[in-house]
Amino acid sequence: MEETMDQIMFKAQTLIEALPYIRDFNNKRVIVKYGGSAMLDENLQSNVIKDVALLKLVGMKPMIVHGGGKEISKWLKRVGKETSFVDGLRVTDEETMEIAEMVLNKVNKDLVRMLEQVGVRAIGISGKDGGMLCCEKKIVSAGDIGYVGDVVKVDTDIIDKLLEDDYIPIIAPIGLGIEDYKSYNINADDAASSIAKAMKAEKLAFLTDIDGVCTDPEDKTTLLSTLTVKEAQKLITDGYICGGMLPKLNNCIDAVLAGVQRVHIIDGRKQHCLLLEFFTDQGVGTAILNDEN
Repeated sequence: MEETMDQIMFKAQTLIEALPYIRDFNNKRVIVKYGGSAMLDENLQSNVIKDVALLKLVGMKPMIVHGGGKEISKWLKRVGKETSFVDGLRVTDEETMEIAEMVLNKVNKDLVRMLEQVGVRAIGISGKDGGMLCCEKKIVSAGDIGYVGDVVKVDTDIIDKLLEDDYIPIIAPIGLGIEDYKSYNINADDAASSIAKAMKAEKLAFLTDIDGVCTDPEDKTTLLSTLTVKEAQKLITDGYICGGMLPKLNNCIDAVLAGVQRVHIIDGRKQHCLLLEFFTDQGVGTAILNDEN
């Protein structure tokens, strides 16, 4: 079916709208935290991979930090091991850590394969490689949660080299114990935020299962397209932010204060959400930026 002239002109206008963003982000480092439902649906997965590939092909320097929690839970169930969580964190004994590492490495290489399939070069690594993510055991008031790590040191040397050599780094959130050299499971949001801060990235995008930051989570019309750090802090203080959004928004605030220019919270279930958020005036999620911007 042939396109009408109006449809062709609309595509042209979309490209023109994207032009200043492509210019401004040329050669800039962008970190995409990939997780949630967008990892489970093959169509959405394909769209995310194509978005990241396009970011690379128009001159940006993207990298992916991925999760895999639902896949880990699936494999733990297969081997008859129960999963328990404390404050949203998976209790990770030695056997769970071994399974989590195997699953995350499989997810990692699947993402590499998909990027290679669409014509861009990618290399999969974990936070253990090159001592990229060094951890201490996370301490929570509820008790021992096992091999769950807090990032205390980020060495970006291996990422820098991959970017210089024209690869897209795909990073699994597994850290190395700074004292015991054991594997630690890291919350993927925390890993992405830590890497973005260490690299002073231009953008950090969290792909989630929500539209963005809403003053009323039940009302999508209350979505906030942009938020300054002060506005975000006030929303937290006033009690508008709760549940899983609270640590995510705190990660966003910390990243911006540490030098990341913009942090985005985007619904990964929307087709081509990265392109719509990065390259259109309206956007589709929430962008958190410094008060001075």
